Amino acid sequence: MADEHVVVIGAGIGGLVATLKLAAAGQTVTLVEKAGAPGGKMRRVAAGPLAVEAGPTVFTMRWVFEEIFSECGADLASRVALTPAAVLARHAWSGTERLDLFADPARSEAAIADFAGPREAEGFRRFRTRAAEIYRALEGPFIRGQRPSPVDLAVRAGPWGLGGLMRIQPFTTLWTALCEHFRDPRLRQLFGRYATYCGSSPFSAPATLMLVAHVEMEGVWTVAGGLSRLAAAVAELAAEHGAVLRYGVAATDIVVAGGRVTAVTLDTGERLPATRVVANADAAALADGLFGKEPARAVDPVPAGERSLSAVTFAVAGLPKGFDLVRHNVFFSPDSAAEFADLTRAGRLPRDPTVYVCAQDRHDDGVPAQSPEALLCLVNAPARGAAFPSEEIARCHDTMIRRLSACGLTISETARNVTTPAEFEALFPATGGALYGRASHGWMASFRRPGARTRLPGLYLAGGSVHPGPGVPMAAQSGRLAAASVLRDLGST
Repeated sequence: MADEHVVVIGAGIGGLVATLKLAAAGQTVTLVEKAGAPGGKMRRVAAGPLAVEAGPTVFTMRWVFEEIFSECGADLASRVALTPAAVLARHAWSGTERLDLFADPARSEAAIADFAGPREAEGFRRFRTRAAEIYRALEGPFIRGQRPSPVDLAVRAGPWGLGGLMRIQPFTTLWTALCEHFRDPRLRQLFGRYATYCGSSPFSAPATLMLVAHVEMEGVWTVAGGLSRLAAAVAELAAEHGAVLRYGVAATDIVVAGGRVTAVTLDTGERLPATRVVANADAAALADGLFGKEPARAVDPVPAGERSLSAVTFAVAGLPKGFDLVRHNVFFSPDSAAEFADLTRAGRLPRDPTVYVCAQDRHDDGVPAQSPEALLCLVNAPARGAAFPSEEIARCHDTMIRRLSACGLTISETARNVTTPAEFEALFPATGGALYGRASHGWMASFRRPGARTRLPGLYLAGGSVHPGPGVPMAAQSGRLAAASVLRDLGST
């Protein structure tokens, strides 16, 4: 083990956590990242004088990072300032239809009763119970474990067994399951939106994604400095444990000799010897041969038709008026079925989209810390690979503004920074702009994500496109699982 050298490609949160865990275990680790800073999708962009978080904005499953930091001799709370949110999100359908969800479930239940009646509040209680059941069934065998097969999952579920797993409705779509709990289409739309957290449609994703609602209701935190600050904190701790972090250099090839990885070639021409490589790139990039022919054979390709959603994001310095924003706000399309038909069947930008607005200078009291404010406005988009014409992106901005205006919000923009699916493809090659790897459509989709180990000895995977899935905590778990696989394999040699 003294001659082992691990190279981690990519400083997304999966690669950062893998680097940290391996360095804390005493391994020699070098991380290489083509960008100038850590974070991957957890990034900041300029909008005039403001720096806007332009990637993930919702921080949940705090326990994942508390465990990771503790395992590496550090305390998360002392490294990153976290504030619990009392208001999870504010939702609007028109100028008069508004609903807040709260960290306190009793407040959410009362708000739903006021909004849609006592029958829907009872449906919410049943929904919460079922979402918690699904989460409990899957946390140990799926979220924390190496990638299982369906049979493995049934075995690992212990007392739940196959019968218990059937109770979590793996063959039922999320939308169908929501119809069992809610009669009000607005509430189906609200909770169906959790499918988009992994880039999927609620009309095709399995009901197991109800667990996302449970995760959010267990707590949402605001990270001082944004989630890019969390990435920096993981990178700093990895460096303290001796990891070498190299930014502004890209890996161009994973060198294979004798049937296993031996080195990583950089765009500088340098070759880094490597007995193990953790690739924190989208699995599609490996499968498409961007790191060489042998690594491509180690990973199954992701068909273009199975990609998750992309997005058009508008990072804005702006002055909002007419709507009392909180940190997380959702303005719903009047026709959810038409919106997802546009996205998944027609492969076009929605004609009347749902819009997410993260008001990054606001907290529960809704008082902005500065003017103009840092706002991230997001519209879901298909990951079709080819660039949308500029007039379509301009039309997307216009339809977004109309949707916000219909709910009472106007934004006077002083600066705007737009990221389209084509630009996401440039940032994360071979994805077509998909932000979440493979879409979670159908009950088998989660089992098609690759695990930490590949068919090529010495090559491991981390990131949101691999098991256990997308999102900051899940991607962090993937890095944890990749490091555990490396260490276990080192121990067996």
